[in-house]
Amino acid sequence: MKTREDKKTANKLMQRWELNATDAARLILECTEELGERANGLRRNELVKLLRRTLREGVAALQAAEHTVTFQEAAFRSIEARAHRRPTTRRDLRHYVRRMLKVDKVADRPLRQMSAKECRHILQTAFGGSPSSLRKGRAILHSIFAFGIRREWVDSNPVNRIDSPDVREKTIMPLSLTQTRRLQQTAELPPHRAMRLSLHLMLFCGLRPTEVQRLSPADINWKEHQIYVRPETSKTGGGRIVPLRCHHLLRKEDRRIPRNWFQRWRNLRHAAGFRQNWAPDTCRHTFASYHAAHFRNLPELQLEMGHRDTSLLRSRYITAVPYSAARHFWNPAGKITAKETVSEES
Repeated sequence: MKTREDKKTANKLMQRWELNATDAARLILECTEELGERANGLRRNELVKLLRRTLREGVAALQAAEHTVTFQEAAFRSIEARAHRRPTTRRDLRHYVRRMLKVDKVADRPLRQMSAKECRHILQTAFGGSPSSLRKGRAILHSIFAFGIRREWVDSNPVNRIDSPDVREKTIMPLSLTQTRRLQQTAELPPHRAMRLSLHLMLFCGLRPTEVQRLSPADINWKEHQIYVRPETSKTGGGRIVPLRCHHLLRKEDRRIPRNWFQRWRNLRHAAGFRQNWAPDTCRHTFASYHAAHFRNLPELQLEMGHRDTSLLRSRYITAVPYSAARHFWNPAGKITAKETVSEES
């Protein structure tokens, strides 16, 4: 009687999903086969307990596997998580993310379902025309998935399977002695005198233009002749202390960083005759090349420029200049001969 009632109850339960006894038996068989030795030899009650545990844990794993967000939500939330970064950095991130979101059907794709092939398509479509943009786009896409892993929206980073493109750095020649003097002489003229300190910090201390523009008066120790480039000021987010070289060339009235800095810097360059083909890091390359030629101390130069090691100096920043030219660079009062100039403008 009990067996008949149990069978009746079982049939009623299975009818809800249109299953029959064969379906149920097959599912139990497949489950015990997957469990292998763990299910062998168990009594009925023990086997039922194991199957229930397997079912609960399987459902939890399935729910976790399906927990995700769209690519668009993941991308913008990863930007929000970097609220501590500089406004220009966040602006760049948003720009690159918007270019990715323009790729057809990408915005609403579940992050967990995106493959390396799809990510490669996004990068090629959005940034394929520029190796440098492609490289930066890959880094940002990788960071979005890394953020997703931390939020448990995805289990792995498909961008790891995409090679970063090689980018050939364009050679930036250091300024010749004549060119550096021309910039300095132009900075002596009344319209540009407010930029004397800024020009000095770029040429003789190797600071980037954005680092100079962000300096505050407290960052320069005039007594110890040192400059503190704060982490929030530097490009890479790491602070460093830089010697204020050739400080004897500066006057007290030069000790200021003016407002409208980038406009003033452009005006100074143009007035000195540098209107075209000016690379943003020209003064920094000039500093590195003359520093290496004169002081012959790459570890020291690496620290002053804020690099992790000397490899970038060797591959990108240092261009051979004569020692005699370097000597005159660091001693601007010396006389310059024609043979000691580096690369004059064509």
